[in-house]
Amino acid sequence: MTLQARFEQAVADSKNLPQRPDNMTMLKLYALYKQGNAGDAQGERPGMTDFIGRAKWDAWAALKGLSQDQAMQQYLDLVMDLKG
Repeated sequence: MTLQARFEQAVADSKNLPQRPDNMTMLKLYALYKQGNAGDAQGERPGMTDFIGRAKWDAWAALKGLSQDQAMQQYLDLVMDLKG
């Protein structure tokens, strides 16, 4: 199974975790997902009034330089840990 296929399976698995992860873990999952799919953060940082969008963008931007393959692998590892 390729890394891409395993990543896609982990994305599906993440929707059926035994319990909802805390907000910081959710941000990490989001950032790793975006980095794995799109690479480094793009576009403008959301404004001060968009708290959630800004937190998501900041988490993604913090992964700048991480390769898409590395991000996919880290996402896989995190989902496996969360599954127990």
